[in-house]
Amino acid sequence: MRAAREPDDQPFAQRLHEGQRVMSDTPQTPGDDAQAMADEWASAMAEQTAAEPQPAAAPQPAAAPVFQPLAATAGNPATATHNDIDLILDIPVQMTVELGRTKIAIKNLLQLAQGSVVELDGMAGEPMDVLVNGCLIAQGEVVVVNDKFGIRLTDIITPSERIRKLNR
Repeated sequence: MRAAREPDDQPFAQRLHEGQRVMSDTPQTPGDDAQAMADEWASAMAEQTAAEPQPAAAPQPAAAPVFQPLAATAGNPATATHNDIDLILDIPVQMTVELGRTKIAIKNLLQLAQGSVVELDGMAGEPMDVLVNGCLIAQGEVVVVNDKFGIRLTDIITPSERIRKLNR
């Protein structure tokens, strides 16, 4: 066994920690460290000069739009609106006629059986609400057509009235 280790016999991590050059087996002198530092600075400066941004190229024009604008045609604006609405005429919506509503406790809900009567807030003879996709659009009265229920619209709700009812 050796009593003391030579600097080159020290573990790699310890030599690195003590600041010794790991890759070289040649002894170090203070002048070598200064020269190595100057060489590193010179290579870093050369690398930075090479990586400086080049002048920007002239901007390229944007690609043509993929979709045509939905603006009115130059000819007849009424025709353009009619053509635009044709695009949505076949979209299905859910229409519901609401007789009334009520709040009920779960205990009472569980007690309901066949023949039970649930009282609603709507009055008999009062207009029923007509909703499209959950949005009130009209009111009407119940009618029977060929043994099926129907609704005769009595009042169409304007957009301003819809907003006013939402704010209540």
